[in-house]
Amino acid sequence: MKTTITSSPEEAAAYIRRGELAVFPTETVYGLGADALNPEAVQAIFQAKGRPSDNPLIVHLADRSGLGAVAATISPAAEDLLEAFTPGPLTLVLPRASALSDRVTAGLDTVGVRIPSLPIARAFLRACETPVAAPSANRSGRPSPTTWRAAYEDLVGRVPCILQGGRTDAGIESTVVDVTTETPAVLRPGAVSMEALRDVVPTIREVDEAPEIPRSPGTKHRHYAPEAELVIVEDPGEADAAAIHGYIGIDEPAVPAAFANVFVAPSIEAYGRELFHFLRECDALGCRRIFAQEVPEEGLGRALMDRLRRAA
Repeated sequence: MKTTITSSPEEAAAYIRRGELAVFPTETVYGLGADALNPEAVQAIFQAKGRPSDNPLIVHLADRSGLGAVAATISPAAEDLLEAFTPGPLTLVLPRASALSDRVTAGLDTVGVRIPSLPIARAFLRACETPVAAPSANRSGRPSPTTWRAAYEDLVGRVPCILQGGRTDAGIESTVVDVTTETPAVLRPGAVSMEALRDVVPTIREVDEAPEIPRSPGTKHRHYAPEAELVIVEDPGEADAAAIHGYIGIDEPAVPAAFANVFVAPSIEAYGRELFHFLRECDALGCRRIFAQEVPEEGLGRALMDRLRRAA
């Protein structure tokens, strides 16, 4: 299969309208999209990624007017969160509409829905003229792509089109909140912090363990892992300096030049934005081990530590 690279949202959307796949950028990571109302197109996502069929997909919309096609009801808590955080990096788990394919929801009675804020993503979604189901645009289990080139490396020859955008702003996927229960619950920490969510819905809670039947992607199967072994360390001094190792963290290691690849982040936000790109860089350099410094689990640090643990 030939993979076309385009900078035109309209050209990429034409693939979706024809029942084919297209990679597109968002403010979090690049997504691999298909018409959410076309079961055969959705199934092609699982084939291209090698994705387990029990891992539900998130449906992406250009704006709130598309909610009725995918969600049966919107609770008051969902309305408050939509008002506060969309468009943006928040996914809400809602009761599904009956017309939605089981292949999108993994047979569940719920669906994850989000409205991206990135202008090129919204232009693409508007031009698709249909809800778009999309996981991250990588081979299943690999670090999520934050550049179109990373998506190309994983999916060239597997997808017909990649919409070329810039480096993603957040670098970490959306926060997923289940609003189908009496007390809303964060199923996956992400780019919207727990603290920000509780400013809007004070009763919102965390789910400590992934359920046996996941209502959100990124909570059950192996995710975000580089080919190299990833080791989480509290202090840079615990990292073995070697020409076959990488290091990423907030504090600088004693001898940065001794590592094959080093990124010292000026902030937690920069750490999160760089993480997946850095993991892929280390794989390209042939690193055998990557040391990642842990961070306090507050704000974006909660999502960052979630990704590090799953990658390790």
